[in-house]
Amino acid sequence: MENFTAYNPTTLHFGRNVLNQLGLTINRYGKKVLLVYGKGSIKQNGLYDVIKKQLDAIGAEVYEYSGIKSNPIVEDVDAAAAIGRENSVDVVLAVGGGSVIDSAKIISIAIPVEAPAWGFFERKMMPRTAVPLIAVLTLAATGTEMNQFAVLSNLETENKNGYGSPLIYPKHSFLDPQLTTTVPKDYTAYGVADLIAHCLEAYFGKGEDATLSDRFVFSIISEALEYGPALMEDLSNYELRAKIMFAATMALNGMTMFGRASGEWGVHSIGHILSLLYDIPHGASLTIVYPAWLRLHREKLHHRISFLGKNLFGTEDVDTTINRLEGFFRMLDCPVRISDTGAENVNPDEIYRVMVLNKVATFVHKLTEDDYRKIINMML
Repeated sequence: MENFTAYNPTTLHFGRNVLNQLGLTINRYGKKVLLVYGKGSIKQNGLYDVIKKQLDAIGAEVYEYSGIKSNPIVEDVDAAAAIGRENSVDVVLAVGGGSVIDSAKIISIAIPVEAPAWGFFERKMMPRTAVPLIAVLTLAATGTEMNQFAVLSNLETENKNGYGSPLIYPKHSFLDPQLTTTVPKDYTAYGVADLIAHCLEAYFGKGEDATLSDRFVFSIISEALEYGPALMEDLSNYELRAKIMFAATMALNGMTMFGRASGEWGVHSIGHILSLLYDIPHGASLTIVYPAWLRLHREKLHHRISFLGKNLFGTEDVDTTINRLEGFFRMLDCPVRISDTGAENVNPDEIYRVMVLNKVATFVHKLTEDDYRKIINMML
């Protein structure tokens, strides 16, 4: 087992009607609030009014930035940060899924600086401070509500990159499963797939002797395997929504990494390219990449894939394990090939070019440019 440091400063408020404490929580940090959200679904489903009532109750001065995209872009972050900077906001309040919260994380460190936010991703600058961030989660998927990472795209440079800093942990995250019952079937499925992918990125990382963390991984994925299909048939079921929401948070809040030197993250790195080029939802990109990635590594990772299969599917056969995982993604109606998405003008050479441009990286199981070609062919 590798040495590790366990740290997570986010206070998680989980359960029915936890938003009743939102206003009082925000009030601890100040009255001037930058409210960040997506394209307007929170107004359609009534959540905006609930949030506004909480803010009005504490006499908050609210500034808004809406329109965050499902594949978030740095241009929106810079625009929102400018609003926060001009009005000297005390708090950033993110209401939405992973794209909104990821954007808000970078907004929180961009407000104190007079420079484009992409400089953080290029490592040209380091954050020294952050405006406190509070998150209200509306989509169970990324785990961003309880970790220190964010992913953004830069359309101008054709990059989609991740960034991490202890400064971007949310101070508080509010998770009411009721808020996810309006999420449509496809994005619910992508969230289930995303949480599985996060567990696998930890499992295939460096540190095979982290046996308890392996068991955390198996338990979280087992929740998804058992309750994911049931949720697909009963999208308004609170208990099923709660189980998946909790599993998604636990999949990427650090606990699956204890005793490991690093995660893998090669699949996410490739998935980001598909999202960047074809606007494929993040979770859907992962269900395309993971079967191909596992097949590429079936010999090298034979033992780990076999052990995974034994604990999840009751089989030690590597090919059966990969097929069972791919079959589960199909059961959720997630794409397992790029052709399943309906993406137009798919060009393998273009995918390869952008993978090389982005220096698609893995932390442990390195990929050559020849491997890029092999994975692309298996994903088509």
